[in-house]
Amino acid sequence: MIVVCPKCKVKLKIPDEKVSPEGSRFRCPKCTTVFLVKKAKKKFKELNKSLVLVAHQDDNVIKDCTDVLRAQGYEVLVSKDGIDAMVKAMKEHPFLVIIDVTLPKIYGFEVCKRIKERKETSDIKVILIGSVYDKDKYRRRPENLHGADDYIETHEIRELLIQKVKNLEAGIKPTAERKLTPSEQKAPEKPQPTAPEPSSPDEGIERARRLVKTILADILLYNPEKVKEAILNGTFQEVFSAQLNEGLKLYNMRIPEHIRKQRDIFQEELQNFLESKKREFSGQ
Repeated sequence: MIVVCPKCKVKLKIPDEKVSPEGSRFRCPKCTTVFLVKKAKKKFKELNKSLVLVAHQDDNVIKDCTDVLRAQGYEVLVSKDGIDAMVKAMKEHPFLVIIDVTLPKIYGFEVCKRIKERKETSDIKVILIGSVYDKDKYRRRPENLHGADDYIETHEIRELLIQKVKNLEAGIKPTAERKLTPSEQKAPEKPQPTAPEPSSPDEGIERARRLVKTILADILLYNPEKVKEAILNGTFQEVFSAQLNEGLKLYNMRIPEHIRKQRDIFQEELQNFLESKKREFSGQ
């Protein structure tokens, strides 16, 4: 680094490694003045106040988000997996990231955590799009947003997203919980629709994997500490047997029988999830 002596104005070249984080004192070789030298603070790219990154694997959800955002004058960047979302957030510096918790490659809440941990992106606001797979059931606000600033479910996007964005811009904190209305309390459960037949076996298997990841991410999102304890104790399947059975029922309804007969994708993804999270929670 090049510094200038405050007295004689001579320019001095000082190796960066000789300057401590708190600053170091040096003596000018020309006039013998001793002065303090500090490393220049790294300037980070400013956030683009009109740019929003929408990261989701579902085209319909992307369309819902982009429609309401562009109608309000925001520019929208799109991503469909966690790695790409991470790269775009680091490179483009949007002021807001709206991200699916179950993105492929890296879960959305992991991307959120990394964005918030890095100094250059820590000011980016993040809204998690929940993995909730039954919109007719009352769901409390998740206990842990993994550093995100707010949370929304897919069926609420057109009605609530813009207000949530405006609240974040104004520094208004989200409410802790949505109250259940009398009609919601009495509303009967609706049968889950059957998904259309996949165009190829590979597409069917990938769809099955996405659904199981959604089910598991939903359990993790709403019970982070309980999940961690159960996985470390090897009791996850016992502790969350009710949720897993509900998820399996949904899986059997949405995934065609011929896909389910090829391989047990539900158990494959469950074991992958348990092994991955055990390594993460154990610090391995």
